[in-house]
Order: sequence, then C-alpha cells, then structure tokens
Amino acid sequence: MRFQLDSGSRTPIYEQLVRQVREAIARGELEQEERLPSIRALARDLVVNPNTIIRALSELEREGLLVSRHGLGYFVAGSRIDTTKSARKRKLLEALDAWLTEAVNNGFSSEETLDMVKSRLNGFQWKGDAQS
Repeated sequence: MRFQLDSGSRTPIYEQLVRQVREAIARGELEQEERLPSIRALARDLVVNPNTIIRALSELEREGLLVSRHGLGYFVAGSRIDTTKSARKRKLLEALDAWLTEAVNNGFSSEETLDMVKSRLNGFQWKGDAQS
C-alpha cells in the first residue's frame, strides 16, 4: 500500500493519511490483521514528522480500524463487533447526511448524486454481498 500526500492541500496531512487508510481498508487493499509500515518508515517515505503519523494512526485506532501491538506496530483490526450495529449505522448516516448536504450545496441533482454513488460501489469490498 502506497500513500500519497498533497502538501498544497488545505486538508491537514494527518487527515489525508487517515482518509487514505480508511479507504484502503474499505476497498480491501488493506486486509484484516495486515501490518502497516512502521511509523519511522511512513514518516521517511512521506517526508513528514513522525508525530503526524502517530496522530493519524492513533485516530484510526480510536475508531477501531487499527490496533497497535507493543513492539510490533499497527495492524488492521479484525471484525468490529465491539460497536453495536445501531451505533455504526448512526455514524454512517451522519456522514451520509454531510455528504448529501455537500452535493445539494454544489448544485447536483438527486439523479446525478445517485449515479455517482452507483459508479463508485464496485470499487469497494462488501461483506456478505454479491457486489464484491
């Protein structure tokens, strides 16, 4: 997995990294129990301060997407049964509402918005679904 950061972006570097790891997990590019590169290696490859990497990985760990193993590094977490489905659904709906608000404010119709969603669905790894 190769991460790329845009130093000219208004999005903070750690948020760019968080977003890329989330997406890599969702797409199946990073699989359960897979080890991420070390903090030092990521900092060197991305030419950023190690504290920036730690901040991103810590946020992903708080979200339950990564687990840290003392002396071994960060790994993609296993199944997320620790959070109730209703809590996960609520969080997803909040994100969806924010995204839909952005679509409306940018002048997209409901049909255009739905077409965007449909065009992106096959790029993700779906559990227990014929989509994958």
